Amino acid sequence: MTAVSPPDPAAGSEPVVVATAEALELIARLRAMHGPLMFFLSGGCCDGSAPMCLADGELPVGRGDLRLGEIGGAPFYIDAEQYERWGRPRFEIDVSPGAGEGFSLEGLEGLHFVTRTRGELASGAPARASVHAAAGKPGRGASADSA
Repeated sequence: MTAVSPPDPAAGSEPVVVATAEALELIARLRAMHGPLMFFLSGGCCDGSAPMCLADGELPVGRGDLRLGEIGGAPFYIDAEQYERWGRPRFEIDVSPGAGEGFSLEGLEGLHFVTRTRGELASGAPARASVHAAAGKPGRGASADSA
């Protein structure tokens, strides 16, 4: 259980995190192989700002972690302070070819999850820009879709 409250759904009708059809298909395959899953959006370690897909409970959720919602039935977490620093963006999770550099389960499938900010998509900005750049922060290494 997180000590930080999730974003208020009444504040906006759209979910804070969504997934593309391709990402949802991959999540379903991973769940069939590994059981219940969870996601955590890291802030620059390992694979840049790529979401990590793990077996549910593999990464203990801390008091400062924020549950943004679910994608494909899997809870999606981010560090609450990081979420605030980035300006409380809305995220879309997608899939790109090639294994990521982190510990995420989909790497064995030859794919990796990528993060896009939803405002970035609506503005016509490059769809695969890093979360840091989309939130107006300097990048910290790999972009959200680099591998």
